[in-house]
Amino acid sequence: MYKAERYKEAGVDLEKATQLVEIIKDRTQRISQRNVLSSIGGYAGLFSLDVSNYKNPLLVASTDGVGTKIKIAIMADKHKGIGIDLVAMCVNDIITCGAKPLFFLDYIAMGRFNEKTFTELIEGIVEGCAQAQCVLLGGETAEMPGMYGEKEYDLAGFVVGLVDREKLIDGSEISFGDIVIGISSSGLHSNGFSLVRKIIFDEQKLSLDYIPPELGVPLGEALLIPTKIYVTSILTLMNKNLKIKGVAHITGGGFFDNIPRILPKNCKVVIEKRAWEWPPIFKYIQDLGKISENEMYHVFNCGIGMILIVDRSSVDDVNTFLRALGESAYVLGQVEKILEGESQILLV
Repeated sequence: MYKAERYKEAGVDLEKATQLVEIIKDRTQRISQRNVLSSIGGYAGLFSLDVSNYKNPLLVASTDGVGTKIKIAIMADKHKGIGIDLVAMCVNDIITCGAKPLFFLDYIAMGRFNEKTFTELIEGIVEGCAQAQCVLLGGETAEMPGMYGEKEYDLAGFVVGLVDREKLIDGSEISFGDIVIGISSSGLHSNGFSLVRKIIFDEQKLSLDYIPPELGVPLGEALLIPTKIYVTSILTLMNKNLKIKGVAHITGGGFFDNIPRILPKNCKVVIEKRAWEWPPIFKYIQDLGKISENEMYHVFNCGIGMILIVDRSSVDDVNTFLRALGESAYVLGQVEKILEGESQILLV
């Protein structure tokens, strides 16, 4: 077998790359690959699209990454959660439209191939796909010495989903008097980590092994909790024919940047800050970094990962089903008419 020795001297190991493809093949066998007509390792993924149960099907797509949370995973040498984060950040975006995820693709770039790191990332991506009820159709892996340090990597994800136009959730039906329901987050999710790292490591000089009394667990464990995936919960509500008028993924930009993305221009939401309690990690970061409450709501999810806007008559049924699914849900406020000069978000 021919060996690319000079390429290996330059930092790229083609033999290791081939081994990593086999790791992916092995891991993807552990989840359903229904409708997949191709195998891992080809030039493109093939997916058989079944629209027999859709009157007017729409394809919905999204792409995202994980951000500087990866830096903490590298410090801790724990990477499975990052794979889950990658899937979550993509599928949580398309579920805001009511779209069922069909297939997911990933791109992983590493300074030097590391089998442990790569295997954990793939295991996380496979687990995320299982939680999101979609298949891992394919992806790309690149070894890029000189672009990344030996232990560094970055990754991006891409998802395609399907929704019937009649069931599309786009916020257009939101009206005055509708109720805002918040579904709890699992923690920081995958946003605000540049600020988190600055406070914890640059300013406070803390280690990942440090156990703050306020948290009761090591910082590394608290910071690396994977992003919650909301696909099953929202699809279940839709399958029960509960009318959801709007869904907002509370991701980068927090409450102030994400909720207005689904609101008609004449609407604002009034949110009761006392309707839920922040998980300890948020209060800890706020106190440690002396961050204003206003900035916390601009940067972090503060314990609410997804917002639903529903008709007042549906509130009890929505909350009942969410509780049955193991979700913690809170009635946060309501939709009101916006007055001249007001923001579309009012926290009281």
